[in-house]
Amino acid sequence: MKLRTGLKMAAALVLVTVACGVGAQGLAQAIATQAQSADGYRNVHEKQLLTDFGWLARYKDANAQLPPSQPDDKRVVFMGDSITEGWHLDQSFSGKPYINRGISGQTTPQMLIRFRQDVLELKPKVVIILAGTNDVAGNTGPMTPEQTEGNIQSMAQLAAANGIRVVLCSVLPASHFNWAPAVQGSGDKILAINTWIKNYATGQGYQYVDYHSAMKDAQNGLPPELSKDGVHPLPAGYAIMAPLADAGIAKALAK
Repeated sequence: MKLRTGLKMAAALVLVTVACGVGAQGLAQAIATQAQSADGYRNVHEKQLLTDFGWLARYKDANAQLPPSQPDDKRVVFMGDSITEGWHLDQSFSGKPYINRGISGQTTPQMLIRFRQDVLELKPKVVIILAGTNDVAGNTGPMTPEQTEGNIQSMAQLAAANGIRVVLCSVLPASHFNWAPAVQGSGDKILAINTWIKNYATGQGYQYVDYHSAMKDAQNGLPPELSKDGVHPLPAGYAIMAPLADAGIAKALAK
């Protein structure tokens, strides 16, 4: 995402410098600075994928510092990508023992790799899984809906086998991805994945939280009042999501 932003900023600099009459040398220096920034992010990102594909290091220390889960705790882990990572759970669910384990940009295979460390070993009562947006965007390469569904199924099975109650969430609506403009038909792909998630959750007795229906616009995207970029929710978007998530968690705890 940041790489695409860096390139856009470089293009914007071209327009600004021409309009302001900046010389060719100044323009070249400005573009080079932005290119270095974009290349720097790309290099760090690619190195991280090669050395720690699931990014196990991200929450390793935070997990170690958590107190042991107690039998009467109602600990809940939110597993996801940037949509989860950017969610201020302490504000949406004040006073509740909800733990955020979202990592920006991650796909379901990355989440599956770290699921034991970031979910199972924390011994929550409930895990709420929101995943799939970056699979559709192709963040770690092209993926079929069946591959995404299989990874979600594996996470749910791991949780259930360890006595953790499962809440599966619909993928949020997204009609396009600014960082992956070549991806076409994302809205339809997300709808197909969500249909599978709902049917799978119902068949397994898991809770299903439908963010998509509550947030979509006529193009099966996120409207501007809920998101600036069509993918990541604004506070108004999280305000819609919070009661839906809380209701799903409450039903899972009551089972």
